[in-house]
Amino acid sequence: MNGEFVAWEDAKVHVLTHALHYGTGVFEGVRAYETDRGPAIFRHDDHLDRLEASAKLFYMDMPFSKEQLRAATHELIARNGLRSCYIRPLVYRGHGPMGLDPEDNPVEAMIAVWEWGAYLGEEGKQNGIRAKVSSWRRISPDSLVPHAKASGQYLNSVLAKIESRRGGYEEAILLDDHGHVCEGTGENVFMVKDGVLATPPQTASILNGISRASIMEIARDLGHTVIERDIARAELTLADEVFLVGTAAELTPVREIDDIAIGKPGEVTKGIQTLYDEALHGRDERYAKWLDLVPVPSKA
Repeated sequence: MNGEFVAWEDAKVHVLTHALHYGTGVFEGVRAYETDRGPAIFRHDDHLDRLEASAKLFYMDMPFSKEQLRAATHELIARNGLRSCYIRPLVYRGHGPMGLDPEDNPVEAMIAVWEWGAYLGEEGKQNGIRAKVSSWRRISPDSLVPHAKASGQYLNSVLAKIESRRGGYEEAILLDDHGHVCEGTGENVFMVKDGVLATPPQTASILNGISRASIMEIARDLGHTVIERDIARAELTLADEVFLVGTAAELTPVREIDDIAIGKPGEVTKGIQTLYDEALHGRDERYAKWLDLVPVPSKA
């Protein structure tokens, strides 16, 4: 926290922290995986670049450089003796003047790591999940900044997540303000129809996912055609295959949408999922460029 290593139970903020009241924080979700060469953080530089971009979009000056955050993350993983983990950096407005003008509040930073399994469950990763199209629309780019991974904006996802879980589904899919398919509560969406992969474009209010970019590259390496275009709600339900991708969820197939069966994970989905898993764990040299090896040997 702010340049110091702090015990988990002592990592506290003041109750008048600006971000707690007004959502003025930006964050990343990152993962490190065990590889033959030790723990490796997947696309770490890309995540730190997006963290910096998110802060810029909300007029926040980063209190530490990307290299300082990277080095601190390496040491944090090593100090905790972790072989694989989830990583959460957060840059936020701290305690200062109360009110909606945040610029006199200090910008603070923290990084936490912990062991965390598949966000939508191992069963979901293998056999697919049930999803519903949410009644809540994704935030409009006229109102907030979908390209930024900002704390307050995730209230949108929280409402959709609660609605889907209370309805008996594992996940929600949100439409954009024009009624096109946008994304899950924390994942990007892909569909397969007649052998072609399609995913919503950046103009559809999506977060430009780092996992999304990885999957697009892997799919093309496998010889698949990948296009970015607007997707109608009914198109998604009638697709041959649908899957979600995100750092927390990794690649999770969708077997049902709005109580209409899509089916078990298909061959395209399974092929991409297998190669993605190889890339995450450093088992395919083509994607070694994506791995940031933790240089200090883990205590484990």
